[in-house]
Amino acid sequence: MILLWAVLIGLFIGFLRRGSLQKLGRLRLHGLWLILGALIIQILIFPLGPREPLVRWGTNYLHLLSYLLLIGFILLNRHYWEFLVMGIGLGLNLLVVAFNGGYMPASAAALRYAGLEKVTTTLERGLHHGNTVLMTAKTKLNFLGDWLALPAGVPLANAFSVGDLILALGVILLLARRMARP
Repeated sequence: MILLWAVLIGLFIGFLRRGSLQKLGRLRLHGLWLILGALIIQILIFPLGPREPLVRWGTNYLHLLSYLLLIGFILLNRHYWEFLVMGIGLGLNLLVVAFNGGYMPASAAALRYAGLEKVTTTLERGLHHGNTVLMTAKTKLNFLGDWLALPAGVPLANAFSVGDLILALGVILLLARRMARP
């Protein structure tokens, strides 16, 4: 959900800089189908609210595949330097997900801070929640997992990783700069 906030912030800054959405439409983006594929995978494997995920088996492999699709999109669009910033964030996320069997480890404290007590309880029972597992002593690269969080009072609050934060920064830069460019 941090990416939704990044889009809103990027658009806000872009409009403050007297930018327009029309200028974003002029971007020459390649491989948009890769983003669509990754989004479909995320919708299939991640529970939204009280709804169970549509796909419950093999979510770890599908999660890895979604990151590979996004990395492919970044590589196809590396002619915009902002995509390279996004690529660093995606790369960090892919690294931690790959080292942890296809799941993103999340801190119980960060999930609770974001007001996700139900998710925390599910993970504490040793289950996974979509593409997320709870950090344990066996978690590899836990400093790259979801240990940051927006507070519970913020709409769409959730735990997020350093990689998500860098990815969000890239999205903000892309929108804010490219909306205002001639």
